[in-house]
Amino acid sequence: MSDNNNKTLNPWGSLLPDDIVTNIFLRLPIKSIIICTSVSKKWKSLILDPKFNFISTHLHHSYNDNNHNLHLFSLDSQKTEDNKELYVLYNEDDTDFTQHASFDIPLHGPELDPLNKILHVVGTCNGLLCLSDYSLKTDRIFLWNPCVGKYLRLPSPNVTYATHGVFKGSLGFGFDPETNDYKVVRVVSFPITPNLPTLQHKVEVYSLSTGQWRMLRDSLVPTCVVYGILTQSSVNGAMHWLVSRTANDNQFDHFGLVFDLHNEAFREILLPELPAYTHQRSTLCASISTYRNSIALFHDDHNSLCLDIWVMKDYDDVSSWMKALSLPLRKNIMRAVGFCRNGHIVLELDGGQLISWDLETQEIKDFGIIGYNFVDAYVESLVLLDKTANNAITYYRNRQEIIVQLLIIKEKPEIVVQFVLSVDIFLAIEDVSFCI
Repeated sequence: MSDNNNKTLNPWGSLLPDDIVTNIFLRLPIKSIIICTSVSKKWKSLILDPKFNFISTHLHHSYNDNNHNLHLFSLDSQKTEDNKELYVLYNEDDTDFTQHASFDIPLHGPELDPLNKILHVVGTCNGLLCLSDYSLKTDRIFLWNPCVGKYLRLPSPNVTYATHGVFKGSLGFGFDPETNDYKVVRVVSFPITPNLPTLQHKVEVYSLSTGQWRMLRDSLVPTCVVYGILTQSSVNGAMHWLVSRTANDNQFDHFGLVFDLHNEAFREILLPELPAYTHQRSTLCASISTYRNSIALFHDDHNSLCLDIWVMKDYDDVSSWMKALSLPLRKNIMRAVGFCRNGHIVLELDGGQLISWDLETQEIKDFGIIGYNFVDAYVESLVLLDKTANNAITYYRNRQEIIVQLLIIKEKPEIVVQFVLSVDIFLAIEDVSFCI
């Protein structure tokens, strides 16, 4: 881009300091921020250069924006016209619960095993989705930020069907705030055989900052059985799984397995006091979830035929476990699926209806959508936008975005930029002026 164009597109360069320009950018919609990276080298550097820390600052600003209480839902490919999975954002703060955005999943075709084309959500964190087809023969895992139109396919793990044969595994995805790094954790266990008489585990960790998998020492992994494939919760820089192990008299102890993402060490956490019959079963009919800055337990009590909702009020304080809600399973309630950002629990009713339940006021709200799966509370972010290496792939959600990006680099890009950004930047400048 010529210097004359840069002067036209970036008239603030000699008038406003970088911190004021950054404050304006923070108040722009994400699509406008992405376009700004194509306007001039100066703007691109302010947004993408790690030394300016804009992406992290933008994330912090998004979390503090109380006007965007977003929730992410998915619609199975069998329920869409083009047989592709669909993800949608809804804003709970809107009185009519209007759709905020929708995203067609870009991961199809040769990227997926033809026998297993359904991608499961391993977890969400800071706008990133970790997805996996969870085929033991492929172990294809992706990180996807639908808001910036980028995804990353992780390299093949060290433990695969080809290298180790049959195994069971669980995945986890979370964020290490100490190093500002995103990590995927695989816990795999091998079946007991005459040659392998005791339960054996292996754990490997993928780091987004390095783009590589690392094996942990076998001695670090406690002897236990992890429930299911994807039943994990990530909060406070740690992952949490429900696990069990054999106790005395052929009974079982059930507890939470915690993996610290920074120290990469395991520890155990006690569950609330559950009925005595649960110690006679190797697994619980239960799942773990993130509750605000702590964790929660959803337990189907087969004695009382109730769905019990337990929340840990103070994280890592097992004495703070509290039964927040107990609902009869026979009364139209299928399951608990998660929590909203404000702490309201999301329940799925018979027929696919989704509602939220305020644990404090007992107020119930119907989301008004049927057939969708609740994924998680969501925050829009720019994570992955600065990733150009490690096979990060950029795609465009629709043809209009392609046209805009192409027009920006033509002979007179200032016309397009003025058209696309004028309203957004005017409102952002007005917002910054008010704050000043």
